[in-house]
Amino acid sequence: MKLKTLANLSFALAAAPLVLLPGLAKADVANPLCPSETAFFDPGNGQDIALPEGYTISVFAKGLNMPTGIAFQGNKNRFNVYVLESGHGLPSRCNEQDQISGGVSNPNNPFTPDILVFGQNGGLPIATLGKPSGGGGFQPAGPAVDIGFEHGSQGGRLFATDSNQATHGGGQNSSSRIVTVDINSGAVTPIITGLSTGDHPTEQLAFKDGWIYWSQGSTTNSGVVGLDNNAGHNQLIAASPVTAS
Repeated sequence: MKLKTLANLSFALAAAPLVLLPGLAKADVANPLCPSETAFFDPGNGQDIALPEGYTISVFAKGLNMPTGIAFQGNKNRFNVYVLESGHGLPSRCNEQDQISGGVSNPNNPFTPDILVFGQNGGLPIATLGKPSGGGGFQPAGPAVDIGFEHGSQGGRLFATDSNQATHGGGQNSSSRIVTVDINSGAVTPIITGLSTGDHPTEQLAFKDGWIYWSQGSTTNSGVVGLDNNAGHNQLIAASPVTAS
């Protein structure tokens, strides 16, 4: 499906994990772990987005938790949309997935990664895939960054990238992976493991002629791996093996 040929441009409006606070205006929301941290949330209808002539815009889905990747399966007449939610991401006491009631076993934990599946008309998701709560899902600390079908909109295996530490986090050196996600069961299967994790983990995916291409960011933004990168352990990342499962 060549989305650029569609005259009607739909989009997903996103927000960090937030909940509506009783007694506040409808657009006032708060982080569930830090209720005093509020934000004004009003996605509207995309009216502030400038569009080329001949295009219109509408809300496809909203209220998402840190979406980082999107994939399409089908054709212009019938298709599904797969949206990857990153999970934990940046380190903060207000982002800790283990602090939510039920921890990573909670299927509604907003701080663990997952894939939401939408029908072609958007609205509410029709399925959730890869949640760590069921076992065998994404790594709970995240971030999960990208997804893509090996044959584009024609489908095939659904690939994703994930990690098990937040940016600048500690304790899970070389946790980045490339995995496949079963679109029926939601089971996550590691394909390539042991990839570096730091300021920039395993990120974007591309496919061509049976090959997988991915972006592997630098461990640090500064050129020097400091103590904020896994207490300095990520400086040894070049010696870490990469294994294909």
